Amino acid sequence: MTDRPDIDPTDETRPHDVASFSPPPEPRQDWSAPGWTEPTPVRPTPEHWFESAPTARVSAAPSPDSAPRRSAGPGVVLSAALLSAVLASGGTFIALSATGALDRPAAPASSSNAVSANAGKQPVTIDESSAIIDVAAKAGPAVVRITSESAGAGSSFDPNNPGSGQIPSEGVGSGVIFDPSGWILTNRHVVAGSDKLTVELKDGTTYSGTVYGIDTLTDLAIVKIEATGLTAATMGDSDGLKVGELVVAIGSPLGTFSNTVTSGIVSATGRQIQTEGSQLDNLIQTDAAINPGNSGGPLLDSTAAVIGINTAIARDSTGIGFSIPINIARPLMEQAKAGKPLARPYIGIRYESIDKQLAKTESLPVEKGAWISPKPDSTGKPAVNPGSPAEAAGIKPGDIIVAIGATTIDTEHPLNAVLAQNAPGDTVDLKILRAGQTLTISVTLGTRPPNL
Repeated sequence: MTDRPDIDPTDETRPHDVASFSPPPEPRQDWSAPGWTEPTPVRPTPEHWFESAPTARVSAAPSPDSAPRRSAGPGVVLSAALLSAVLASGGTFIALSATGALDRPAAPASSSNAVSANAGKQPVTIDESSAIIDVAAKAGPAVVRITSESAGAGSSFDPNNPGSGQIPSEGVGSGVIFDPSGWILTNRHVVAGSDKLTVELKDGTTYSGTVYGIDTLTDLAIVKIEATGLTAATMGDSDGLKVGELVVAIGSPLGTFSNTVTSGIVSATGRQIQTEGSQLDNLIQTDAAINPGNSGGPLLDSTAAVIGINTAIARDSTGIGFSIPINIARPLMEQAKAGKPLARPYIGIRYESIDKQLAKTESLPVEKGAWISPKPDSTGKPAVNPGSPAEAAGIKPGDIIVAIGATTIDTEHPLNAVLAQNAPGDTVDLKILRAGQTLTISVTLGTRPPNL
């Protein structure tokens, strides 16, 4: 596979050798065993942060050099104390009676209030690590390792006769179980061209897998194994993702380290990349560590729900990975479980996503939507394909699609991503701007040709 230099799809890959690392020698300690080298200490980030406790107020002791006073006799002191107590209590009683305070019931003592008053602010617990632990425990059993083998064009390979056939190739990727009956979602490039698939569960159990279908729109595929009662992951909602949200990736990086867990955040949404001649749109960008072998594995939110399928990394980068939103994959999963062939909807138009710059350059009336080009392309092909569902519904070049049903078309909800959540044969209502008028046009979606 040859990719653009800025993008490195996490294709199925052979297990990598791990480069050895030798730390510089350090002076041997008297108590260390022969050959043992003390590692450089690492200071971990604390999981809890505390504020300083308030300093207790201490009453000042009488000065030792203060002038001595003549003490009164015991009887005088006792009499004065009793008289003061009686007078004080009588005055307090009169004052409280006047205000009505004695008529109100006493408030119950609160131990927590007492603690708060004496201890100051309580420590704040950072629970991010607990969330990651929970996600790994819940979703880990649903993540599988997929080994693909391909013999190529040669019939059989004889190591003593290199010309006898093609060397079998082996690649490793990941996948996630979305139904207990053995349905697995993965990447197309993990299984494409394979002659044999082996699926390994977290507990080490292996199954022979078959490719049920390959997506014609994105880098997705469905694999089936003959098993029941499997642990399936929960499917989430990728439309509600927020930049900065915690995410967890699970997979088999380098094809060796199965069920590896990494974490990060949603760095961006709506990304577009080019890989091996195909364009992938509306991707989730994350800084969770994704490596070759993670392809097809899940990207999960803090509730352990799958919100994406990891598919590519940027070449020569750190912390730039991409995942296909799970809402784009959802129709494929439903088709597979229903026993239908995998198919994508097709409308048959060429358009540009509108932003402020395009709206200014072309003098468009809105700054978001999908603008159907009013001009043919370089080959003379019109923007509305002849014989397409769009032409049959009356859509014309120059129209602006601003919504599909109740979903507004914008940078976070591009036209192709919203259409992808439907199936061929569905009828959708398009809200269109044409020559200053707003129209609603119903379109019955066709089936996307495999060569698009």
